[in-house]
Amino acid sequence: MPRILAPLFAAATYARWLHLLVGMVFAGVVLMVYPGIEEGLGVAELLARCVLLDSLLLTLIALLPATRRAEGVQARLLLMPDREERIGIASSTSWVDRRRTAGWLIGRVGLGTLVGYVSLFGMTGVVVLVTESFQGRRPALLGLELPDAVPVLAYPLLAPVLLFLVGWLVVWAGRAQLALAVRLLGASPTERLAEAEQRAEQLLERNRLARELHDSIGHALTVTVLQAGAAREVADPAFVAKALEVIEETGRRAMDDLERTLVLLRDSPDGTAVERPGVEQLTGLFDTARAAGSPVEALVELPPGALPGVLSREAYRIVQEAVTNALKHAPGEPIAVRITVRDGQLALRCANGRSPLGGSRRSGGGKGLRGIRERAALLGGEAAAGWEREEWVLTVRLPLRLGS
Repeated sequence: MPRILAPLFAAATYARWLHLLVGMVFAGVVLMVYPGIEEGLGVAELLARCVLLDSLLLTLIALLPATRRAEGVQARLLLMPDREERIGIASSTSWVDRRRTAGWLIGRVGLGTLVGYVSLFGMTGVVVLVTESFQGRRPALLGLELPDAVPVLAYPLLAPVLLFLVGWLVVWAGRAQLALAVRLLGASPTERLAEAEQRAEQLLERNRLARELHDSIGHALTVTVLQAGAAREVADPAFVAKALEVIEETGRRAMDDLERTLVLLRDSPDGTAVERPGVEQLTGLFDTARAAGSPVEALVELPPGALPGVLSREAYRIVQEAVTNALKHAPGEPIAVRITVRDGQLALRCANGRSPLGGSRRSGGGKGLRGIRERAALLGGEAAAGWEREEWVLTVRLPLRLGS
């Protein structure tokens, strides 16, 4: 029983009813303007003229781009969908949008007119059933007198039944109106495809930012931990002061990288002007590793301007992650880095010795190496890592022309 009665008392039902009645009002105004109420004009002819004129006017209105937006806003407010985004509020941008908007307007006015007049006759019938019966007259609905077999005073009992039927007509019509709005005012297949592509781009961007944070902050924390541990073990004040200086500089660089990432997350208008580090900043990275106690032998042979900006930035992050892994798994061991351009490819090689704790800890399945492989794959290249004799070697090859 509550399921049957609850929709009749829901706020959404009456909001949708109001939305339907607006359609009836529009049709009524058009009817009063033209063709008007003329004597001798048949109902069928009157209805045909109204339908033709209403459809023509609504189609012309739908050509305005702002109509779709106005209808979407009104539908969200009065039809009360469970999720507002199901009904769009964007202006028309194509002829498909305009055709769908015209279909929505015609359907809205047609359904609203039907429900409005049925509601009007229903309410009138309720009044007739009650007033005529109490005055001792047999009521007539739509010009038809009710059967004589039923006592006159029993007809008021039919009023709640009529109200119930009209109420459920409004409930069903409101739901139909909402479904029509979702179908015709909602996103078109083209818009849904564009939205899906945008979500995919956002996910890729979030993954890229996650890699940025992992590489940058992970490197900074590794260097900081190594420097702090060495300073605690060594009693030389000069060494401690140098370690603290390296920790301060590393922390400052990490803060700069974090700020760059946050600018991207905030979608600031100035975000495009914030530069991320490229291969030109590798010297500072190598100095940080040397200060952490690991000798670095670097050979960077790159012609000026040979690398596109994105390739330069990604190459820096790959080398940063490789150096961080070397510091983490083999602290104090020499690191050899070679970066060259050969056969239209950027070749990166980073090698370091075995960790004093044993090389078995190098499984090759950590997040850092996985991030390097993902970066290389997105740039159309490849990455590999493993033991070569007594060295752990990371090799990466990236095409200079992206997408080739």
